[in-house]
Amino acid sequence: MKIRHITRAVWILSLVSLFTDVASEMLYPVMPVYLQSIGYSFAFIGWLEGIAEAVAGLSKGFFGRWSDQLGRRLPFVQFGYALSAVSRPLMVLWTQPFGIFTARTADRLGKGIRTAARDALLAQEATPGTRATVFGFHRSMDTLGAVIGPLLAFGYLYLFPGQYFWLFLFAFIPGIISVGLTFLIPEKRLPPSDNSKIPSPFTSITYIAKASPAYKKIVLGLLVFALFNSSDMFLLLRAKQLGVSEAGVILLYVLFNISYVALAWPMGRVADRIGKKKIAIYGFLLFALVYGLMSNFNSPNFLWLPFILYGGYYACTEGISKAWISDIVKSEELGTAIGSFTALQSIALLIASSAAGLIWQYFGAQVALLLSGIIALLTAFYFMRIKSISPSAS
Repeated sequence: MKIRHITRAVWILSLVSLFTDVASEMLYPVMPVYLQSIGYSFAFIGWLEGIAEAVAGLSKGFFGRWSDQLGRRLPFVQFGYALSAVSRPLMVLWTQPFGIFTARTADRLGKGIRTAARDALLAQEATPGTRATVFGFHRSMDTLGAVIGPLLAFGYLYLFPGQYFWLFLFAFIPGIISVGLTFLIPEKRLPPSDNSKIPSPFTSITYIAKASPAYKKIVLGLLVFALFNSSDMFLLLRAKQLGVSEAGVILLYVLFNISYVALAWPMGRVADRIGKKKIAIYGFLLFALVYGLMSNFNSPNFLWLPFILYGGYYACTEGISKAWISDIVKSEELGTAIGSFTALQSIALLIASSAAGLIWQYFGAQVALLLSGIIALLTAFYFMRIKSISPSAS
């Protein structure tokens, strides 16, 4: 697929995600260090991330279904990005537990409101034969922001070590730029469904219960894996534990994102040619290797290798899994199908991150990381065993 086939809507959505990630990723790699610096424990960090992602997840299914019912995507995209943009500075303006929880949850709620509608817009701009490429391109642009953001944070903390206040306030600027860009996105409206009532909060569960066997097979494997795939913050904490400096942690995170940027679009193109399932399996094997290495390293030497490989895991799974799901559902159900999957995935992340924080605190990092790696191997074997799943007409 040539770059000219990347439509205007895909380009703008990708730029919106780029600027949003500049804002969020200025903060993400320093978030665990910042929270520790103001007195919060590993267990609290795991609980905070899990709860925030679960709130985001529950809202993804709800707002994805609402988007399908209204035949509208753009209002959800605009409001979701706006809520995230205004919430980030609150992390340093309100540092008590309730304030930290509220700000972080509002940021993730914004993600929940926008994600399914945005992914449905992307899926509508492609065909089953080009969806992995479109999602891969979007992920590359999105993750480019995750390279720029940490580099800006690195430069700031190099000049002003340990001074987080203004860093969080500066993150507001690219966030607002992303909101402005959403008003340039062209929207292809769909006919609203007969059921125009506000959807049930249990939309995700009811949709999956009546979904096709193909959808259930894919989602089952991805959700079991998600139950043991804790927040990426734990990899950053592991690097810090092994003696990497604050600046070094940021650079490792930048290296991971450079790897992701470089591989996401090419992996999407390859997935469209040889099959999304095959590329996803390679991704889970890479995850197992990364977590195996991180659990066994006892020094900061060669930490660059697992972080590069981790970018490969994301490139093989993140956008491709959504493209895979988009292939097997009807266009009028895209928001609900993707939102329901990501909703339950986020609930699984709540369990995974909370459990990882407790396992880390009581049994050590090696046990927590190794367990995740083993489950990734089992997930790869599961997808190897199931038959190929053909896309439906959409």
